Amino acid sequence: MMSRSYTNLLDLASGNFPAMGGRESRERRRMPRVMSVPGFLTEVDDDQAVSVSSDNPSTVTTDRMIIVANQLPLKAKRREDNKGWSFSWNEDSLLLQLKDGLPDDMEVLYVGSLRVDIDPAEQDDVSQHLLDKFKCVPTFLPADVLAKFYDGFCKRQLWPLFHYMLPFSTDKSHRFDRTMWEAYVLANKLFFQKVVEIINPEDDYIWIHDYHLMVLPTFIRRRFNRVKMGFFLHSPFPSSEIYRTLPVREEILKALLNSDIIGFHTFDYARHFLSCCSRMLGLEYQSKRGYLGLEYYGRTISIKIMPVGIHMGRIESVMRMAVEETTVRELKQQFEGKTILLGVDDMDIFKGINLKILAMEQMLRQHPKWQGRAVLVQIVNPARGKGIHLEEIHAEIQESCARINRVFGRPGYEPIVFIDRAVSIAEKVAYYSIAECVIVTAVRDGMNLTPYEYIACRQGISDSELCSSVSFPKKSMLVISEFIGCSPSLSGAIRVNPWNVEATSEAMNEAISMGDGEKQLRHEKHYRYVSTHDVAYWSHSFLQDMERACTDLLRKRCWGIGLSFGFRVVALDPNFKKLSIDAMVSAYKRSSSRAILLDYDGTVMPQNSINKSPSKEVLSIMESLSADPKNVVFIVSGRGRNSLSNWFAPCKKLGIAAEHGYFLRWCHNGDWEICGKSSDFGWMQIAEPVMKLYTEATDGSSIERKESALVWQYRDADLGFGSAQAKEMLDHLESVLANEPVAVKSGQFIVEVKPQDVSKGLVAERIFSSMDGKGKHADFVLCVGDDRSDEDMFEIVSSAISRNILATNASVFACTVGQKPSKAKYYLDDTTEVTSMLESLAEESDSSPCIGETGDSSRRQV
Repeated sequence: MMSRSYTNLLDLASGNFPAMGGRESRERRRMPRVMSVPGFLTEVDDDQAVSVSSDNPSTVTTDRMIIVANQLPLKAKRREDNKGWSFSWNEDSLLLQLKDGLPDDMEVLYVGSLRVDIDPAEQDDVSQHLLDKFKCVPTFLPADVLAKFYDGFCKRQLWPLFHYMLPFSTDKSHRFDRTMWEAYVLANKLFFQKVVEIINPEDDYIWIHDYHLMVLPTFIRRRFNRVKMGFFLHSPFPSSEIYRTLPVREEILKALLNSDIIGFHTFDYARHFLSCCSRMLGLEYQSKRGYLGLEYYGRTISIKIMPVGIHMGRIESVMRMAVEETTVRELKQQFEGKTILLGVDDMDIFKGINLKILAMEQMLRQHPKWQGRAVLVQIVNPARGKGIHLEEIHAEIQESCARINRVFGRPGYEPIVFIDRAVSIAEKVAYYSIAECVIVTAVRDGMNLTPYEYIACRQGISDSELCSSVSFPKKSMLVISEFIGCSPSLSGAIRVNPWNVEATSEAMNEAISMGDGEKQLRHEKHYRYVSTHDVAYWSHSFLQDMERACTDLLRKRCWGIGLSFGFRVVALDPNFKKLSIDAMVSAYKRSSSRAILLDYDGTVMPQNSINKSPSKEVLSIMESLSADPKNVVFIVSGRGRNSLSNWFAPCKKLGIAAEHGYFLRWCHNGDWEICGKSSDFGWMQIAEPVMKLYTEATDGSSIERKESALVWQYRDADLGFGSAQAKEMLDHLESVLANEPVAVKSGQFIVEVKPQDVSKGLVAERIFSSMDGKGKHADFVLCVGDDRSDEDMFEIVSSAISRNILATNASVFACTVGQKPSKAKYYLDDTTEVTSMLESLAEESDSSPCIGETGDSSRRQV
């Protein structure tokens, strides 16, 4: 029976994940640690109201690992009597092999689909059997969903795009199809339902694998905010220029960011992902003690770069099998006197098989000495799915092989042996053992473990008895594409651009012509790496980093916000909470001496507003607050004094601290004070030419010259280029201004140079000290801001009581705008809430003057 969620694919694709079941299903049910029978999520509450925490209690303290992938690491075969199925482990599955790197006492469960079609009437029995015997939970996808999910969206949309292929073809089947995306989302939801059946969120780790399940993290995070979850992408990740063509680009990025750690094989793939996050979501990454991290609503998502390895034990056992089956001896006899070059690839348009064959033809033509001696054995594994252009590429390969064999072949010699069938692992290993060189010419590949397997096979096995019967030469050569994931780790290989057929053919000639001593040295270097960086090393390293990435989250308060694929978890310090306006108004009414410090842009004025002048409502509020004789009210901003003075001219008693406090005025009729110690701005003559240099080179950037500071902003420039230019400019300015009394700071899309002794924090300290000097210790402080410069104010406010510049019983409200990590203890969501809060204070303010204070006082008395 199909889940009711299947009835509305459009809701799923848009991210509107409906609550499942009626009122009775919303009553919380206790889920067993492992369900004894398969079920659907209609039996589980998916209401947003209960999805804010992981509230399933732990019953076992041992950590478990739930591995979720498109396919389970199982082989399935119909019984001979046609009554039921027999299952066995797939020893070649990476998912099974990675267990070697996990702790011995860690229980591992698998969630995934099966390669065979199980009749619905048999699914319950199969599920129970796989759970009991293999700790596997199968996900059964309806045939129409499977076709659109795997053969459709995965193989016709994501796979080509992730391998840098844009849908330029006029064939409509290659274009984005919304129904395929809907099926992809539904399939991910069905996998999620199976995870929920077995998860214990307080103890379990979840490790999701590959591009088939990229939106699964959102489903899981919506349900269990604190769950420990990692994702590893086994395919390439394209550059932002390629990836941004995907219509659902942001949905996938935001879903991945619901993981705690995201893994890639190479830095290139990670760099492309980070670039996409920067350009499309405005996120910047940082390196923290060698780890790359993305700050995302208070959570730090770790970026893991670690190429996967092979299972050395499995390779050795297969080599023994090949020797025992005499496969190695037979192949040596078959190709006696020949120099074997080997290719092992899946049938795929990105493997570059046709380019390899053309390079072989070129080598035979350019170096006739190899005619009759060199043989290219090309093994082609069956295609994994219904990818694009498979028939065309297969026909082209066959035609090229036939032509070359016809031209260069002779009785007893075929220059190309094309093996177009499924080859057993033992036979493949046997070919590795006799090949003088392995050629990999993929035009784009996630990792490709063929070179690793070849190196291990050429090293041979430790069994002396078997070694005596079959020799394994401890030397090897590799010609590999520079566009595959394993290329950076094989420094002794000859790297080629596979599109350059002539260069590839010369590399092949060089590889097989090289002396044995050189081949042996290169082999030893490669083997040291392959044998130590195996699949166990990879999984152990990933688990360690996942544990580290999840530790910080456990001590924070978490809750989910956002709809559809915009859902994310906000993680904040336990003491950080939303400002209660009622509690603040109550403290305001009790107090007798108040200090109110307000940032301008992003606090009382929306950051994206084109008209930056304050509204009549804001002016009215500021006038009411500043007119109260108990209040000292300041606008503390980075803007220039002329703009602020003109805008707030109606507010006669409002104080202004302009340019981060370099200029300060206590009221409208007061004189401007210069708070900076230095009045020498000769450094501007040094800094401005540097900024102009970068402005000319960075389209969309500009320089703002203030009286005391210079600001270079790149908000309208290309974000990636602008960010790189900003980092270089920061270093450049720090170098040329090293002996000047200035500070060079980077902010949100800006680089600013200003006097060293100027900050918003010093403004706050000056105001509190001045009030203290007049015998009016502030017993109420409200400090509101939204950006990095305001953190200086929050820091001073938090320590002011202990430094005796505030009353000991002072009510202090340091508040940031937006839910984000901050030194403030409170937050408000946006400028609208700030205005509403200030309006509540203004309603409780007394605008009548104090005895002895006149409205035309030249200086506000504090």
